[in-house]
Amino acid sequence: MELLIISLASLLAGLVDSIVGGGGLILVPALFATFPSAHPATLFGTNKSASVWGTAIATVQYSRRVQMRWAALMPATVAGFAGAFAGAWVVTVIDPGFLRKLLPLILLAVLVYTLARKELGRTHAPRFAGHREKGLAALIGLVIGFYDGFFGPGTGSFLVFLFVRLLGYDFLNASASAKLVNTATNLAALILFAAKGHVWWHFMVAMALANVAGSLLGTRLALKHGAGFVRGVFIVVVSALILKTGYDAFLR
Repeated sequence: MELLIISLASLLAGLVDSIVGGGGLILVPALFATFPSAHPATLFGTNKSASVWGTAIATVQYSRRVQMRWAALMPATVAGFAGAFAGAWVVTVIDPGFLRKLLPLILLAVLVYTLARKELGRTHAPRFAGHREKGLAALIGLVIGFYDGFFGPGTGSFLVFLFVRLLGYDFLNASASAKLVNTATNLAALILFAAKGHVWWHFMVAMALANVAGSLLGTRLALKHGAGFVRGVFIVVVSALILKTGYDAFLR
């Protein structure tokens, strides 16, 4: 029964994550509810062992239908991996608890800005090229990668928003780009958790298969319905993240 519950949660997480990020909003609480006495690091590591497969498959699916800007995304991916590894190490030294009350406010600002700019992310019009695009994409990867390793909630959504706002991508291209970077950040965190023995490998296969199935479905929906659909899902997911992180920070 436990395996069934977390596998279903992993499937739904893969679906949401492949469209716009935020799968951890579903899978992490499911793991904590199912295994309340487990060490948090083990549950985070087990989450990464499943989600890394979903984001990787989503990246492959998007790359077949979306014109990926590889020249900018590869530096962003390398920077994201390095940032996530550094963030995961820092969290062993510094308590990230101070971010709990700040996070819902940041997410609220992202939501308000997106709602106010109704045309934001509807048209794919990259603002930069060459070294400027590479540098800015790498900076996004490094900063959000560090955040993912250090704290985590909303990583995919932050990547999507910054690719839209700073680089001028539409929501579909931003989501495709975010999946590549997010795969690297998930992998970096997974390596660190695995090295410290914080992964339940006996749950990984079922959760990974479920996550990939959800990812394939979510990617198909995003590619079929385009940037407007992804924008709508982004607004819903960020709203849910605000409620969840706000509850955890101020009411729990």
